[in-house]
Amino acid sequence: MTVRIGYLLPTRESVMEGRPEAEPLLNLAERAEKLGYDSVWVGDSVLARPRHEPITLLAGVAGRTKRVKLGTAVLLPALRNPVLLAHQVATLDQVSAGRVILGVGIATDVPNIRAEFRAVGVPFEKRVGTLMEGMRLCKALWSGKPVDWDGRWHIEKGVLGPVPHQPGGPPFWCAGSVPAALERAGKHFDGWFPNGPDAKVWAEQWRQVQAHAREAGRQPDAVEPAVYLTLTVDENAATADERMNNFLAGYYGRRPDVMKKHQACFAGPAGAAAEWLNSFVQAGARSIVLRIAGDHQRQLEIFAKIREQLTA
Repeated sequence: MTVRIGYLLPTRESVMEGRPEAEPLLNLAERAEKLGYDSVWVGDSVLARPRHEPITLLAGVAGRTKRVKLGTAVLLPALRNPVLLAHQVATLDQVSAGRVILGVGIATDVPNIRAEFRAVGVPFEKRVGTLMEGMRLCKALWSGKPVDWDGRWHIEKGVLGPVPHQPGGPPFWCAGSVPAALERAGKHFDGWFPNGPDAKVWAEQWRQVQAHAREAGRQPDAVEPAVYLTLTVDENAATADERMNNFLAGYYGRRPDVMKKHQACFAGPAGAAAEWLNSFVQAGARSIVLRIAGDHQRQLEIFAKIREQLTA
């Protein structure tokens, strides 16, 4: 079975470093497609971790690429009105001729993200219910049929146009690895998309997702097994580790050792990187999204060669 490799554009890093221009990001997306990557991804945050708005930027990527899937890693739908989100995503899916994947999450419970939710007028404590209802409303609108809705949002015979290029709309992949997220992924989502911490834990959690799918009367293969990994390669392991530590500290404003307990990270030589990635493949992952710490042009080339060593 083919392993699909994706690449996360460094939107957050670009803003942090005072280089917000979109052209270099679009160039990286084009480069990833030429190197054979299967997908290009964009993260999401409004105020907590400022970066480019993902739907807008992916529209730009769609215009510069022809083949790669376009994903969010991950979108926080609860921050958005789902009627407007459904319209935006449907248009993006038409622009890209059906290449959109919506990785979605509920956000981490930390002070700056709570403040972000307050800023957009969304109760943080209600974010799970807001996400789930919003997803159902998007799917209803993507049918193209008149929608009546009486919940957090009120619609009377609303008809959305255009509908997405993909029948029924783009797939939703659920981020998260706490028990409730595993249950949501198995019962309600098209994919499971956690970010760590290691292949052994990922494999056990994937079995739980599959069990929840069976309980819901779904086929386990209805859920795409994916994973989001952070890597940097250097033949000098100490140099790679220092780069990773600086990246995590700058990105999150937290101690790197703390972040590594929750997120799957690798820093070291290319051969060891291939073995580490293969541990997830052997555990069952079929879609791997790479977040690169360091020189993106050079690392893109390195991982394009490493992917040839991945065997499902």
